[in-house]
Amino acid sequence: MKTTKTSLPGVLVLTAAIFRDSRGAFCETFNQRKIEEAGLPSVWLQDNFSLSKKNVLRGIHYQITQPQGKLVRITHGAVLDVAVDLRRTSPTFAKHCAVELSAESGEMLWIPEGFGHAFLALTDDVGFAYKVTDYYSPAGERTIVWNDPELAIPWPINPNDAIVSDKDRAGSTLRDAEIFP
Repeated sequence: MKTTKTSLPGVLVLTAAIFRDSRGAFCETFNQRKIEEAGLPSVWLQDNFSLSKKNVLRGIHYQITQPQGKLVRITHGAVLDVAVDLRRTSPTFAKHCAVELSAESGEMLWIPEGFGHAFLALTDDVGFAYKVTDYYSPAGERTIVWNDPELAIPWPINPNDAIVSDKDRAGSTLRDAEIFP
């Protein structure tokens, strides 16, 4: 497994080897030993999966209590995946990195605790699978609005075409959000 650093310290792109032949393809979607060798956690408490149509934008989500590290991958389709540093004392506070992930590439993104997470579905049908390091805590869940001008994430979509849930549309601005120390 190849590990590549991003512009945010701690956020990593992991690329699994894909073996292709005339029948199709095979890759390991998870190997605990290789994950630990990459410096990621050794305990994963929950697996999640979502389906999204093109132009669905989910996030920016995080949990202020029971914060979760996330290892995300695409089972089919493609997304623009975004991590936002929400650690107030970090030198990269309020900075983001964006990575296009696809089933074809076999890339995964590791997003440590203390970061917000969002993604935009770029294809007609996207399967989004992710492992997390802590359980979902509805009481601790927070959302920053995806188009917060202070974050200035350059989403490759006309804002009127973004399909956003009511919960995500009602998210806080970074300025008003409860964030990590």
